[in-house]
Amino acid sequence: MALAAAADAAPTREGARPGAAHPDGLIGPNSVIQLAEALGAREGEAAVDRLFERAGLAVWRGRSLDAMIPEAVPAALFDALFAAYPQDDAQAIAADAGRRTADYVMAHRIPGPVKTLLRLTPAPIAARLLLTAIGRNAWTFAGSGVFTSRYGGVSVIAIAGNPIAMPGCVWHAAVFTRLFRRLVSKKTTIRHPACRLAGDEACRFDIRLR
Repeated sequence: MALAAAADAAPTREGARPGAAHPDGLIGPNSVIQLAEALGAREGEAAVDRLFERAGLAVWRGRSLDAMIPEAVPAALFDALFAAYPQDDAQAIAADAGRRTADYVMAHRIPGPVKTLLRLTPAPIAARLLLTAIGRNAWTFAGSGVFTSRYGGVSVIAIAGNPIAMPGCVWHAAVFTRLFRRLVSKKTTIRHPACRLAGDEACRFDIRLR
């Protein structure tokens, strides 16, 4: 398929300006790894095989993903997920993938002393620090989308041109919710009042610490 060929041809170098679009339209592999894990846990490995086939990405099934990947890959897989399952089921699977992604980030990308510091710091300060850290690694979940954030009584994360927008943007919402609830405040709530799929320029997430 054309998508698979383009994905194979795309470069996989890392690095981009904090908070900016990745210059090569690459995204972190956990957008795919954790989707496969979430779907497999719920529906079985055969369902994962079928999803990759439906997305035209059978060649990616079982591939070792240890570097940045083309954003077209998770975009096609999430599109196939929402086409193959009722929306409530697809959202539940995508949200589980988002939580698994956040768990991976906390386990492997955030040093233990930093996690301890965030948890011991007053929530408003910890929220500001976490927003900064998220922005510095934005290309890992935003790809060619442009990340911006604003700290306040209601903090805001926005991804203009979000390449993996989906109904409710539940994958991103779950990632952010998990990170903030585990590292800042257990009572954090996140709303998604604007979405690229609805014609908005950016997918927006409003964060309240309560």
